[in-house]
Amino acid sequence: MSKRLPKYCVEDVDRHGNVRIYFRRPGQRKIRLKGIPWTPDFMEEYGRALAGILKPKQPLASARVANGTLKWLFEQYYRSAEFKGLDGRTQRVRRGILDKVAEKAGSLPYARLETKHIRKWRDAKADTPEAANGLVKALRQVFSFAVESDIANRNPAKDVPYLRSASQGVHSWTLEEIEQFEQVHPIGTKARLALALLLYTGQRRSDIVQFGPHHVQGGWLAFTQHKNRNRHPIRLEIPIVPELQRIIAASPLGNQSFLVTDFGKPFTSNGFGNKFREWCDAAGLKHCSAHGLRKAAAARLAEQGRSTREIMAVTGHRTSKEVDRYTRAAEQKKLAARALGVPLSGATTDQWDNSTKKPNELKASGKRMVPRGGIEPPTLRFSVACSTN
Repeated sequence: MSKRLPKYCVEDVDRHGNVRIYFRRPGQRKIRLKGIPWTPDFMEEYGRALAGILKPKQPLASARVANGTLKWLFEQYYRSAEFKGLDGRTQRVRRGILDKVAEKAGSLPYARLETKHIRKWRDAKADTPEAANGLVKALRQVFSFAVESDIANRNPAKDVPYLRSASQGVHSWTLEEIEQFEQVHPIGTKARLALALLLYTGQRRSDIVQFGPHHVQGGWLAFTQHKNRNRHPIRLEIPIVPELQRIIAASPLGNQSFLVTDFGKPFTSNGFGNKFREWCDAAGLKHCSAHGLRKAAAARLAEQGRSTREIMAVTGHRTSKEVDRYTRAAEQKKLAARALGVPLSGATTDQWDNSTKKPNELKASGKRMVPRGGIEPPTLRFSVACSTN
């Protein structure tokens, strides 16, 4: 099937990361075309649009928002530099939270909103602590903006504490799960390339989709992280480990980015997330996610004895708080193994530490060499190289 779209057709991605096809003549509003390009249903839609029968939807007239209401305050926040400085995904998530509040309480005067009201809203979501905390955080940011802009004289959400969550967060991939994914998606597929980029760099999906040849400098990936790039940009340089280099060399690549869609264009962060979800499902890993590989990389570095600052140098975290959350379980496991004098990997104590033996001694014993600063394969698939100097 041809990958080129018919005349006047363009590919677009909605706020959920779904790829849509639109008909758009120069100077005219776009028209959504349903179906898969070049199929009979799609071509029927295309023909109607080409003939002028299929018309673009008219925008809904916006309702007037009364000054002084909570919804009015949200609208001011959306126009603020604080909100516009957030990355696109954070904007969508925060707007979604606040729009739900506006649906129920948007007509209330924001000046009369008190801490007890926000606490009540939080408690109504107690069954989902992450959602409850997301609501509190969003309202804190709105009223912080309002106070700084002299729109409000206090922040009623400031003294509402977050709920404690029993959740351990995103599932961290195990070695067995990575091998299961690799069995279904061999080297040379986009899925395997995506796995390697996530695993061997420890970065977020918003960074993975941007990686391309222009980021490679002398065997290193040099880039600015996508998250907070407009407010607090974080510049990183990460070495490309041999296994990642091998997979990149054996994979189909795009011109601008390593990973591209079926139409040859770079993925959006959400679009990639949806596609990776499909690849995980195909491998029978419905509980695994792209972010879980970032967590696994950080945890594995902790098991290798890397310091918090070394791990932060790879992940790009500004503070140790988030790194500690990623690595807490790994650190406990490592300390327990050290206290009891047993290997972390489950091998014998003699196998656990062969770093002091010479190559000929290892060869004679039949054991594999452990790379300096690394770990023994196949566990290397969890390793993200970083300097120990």
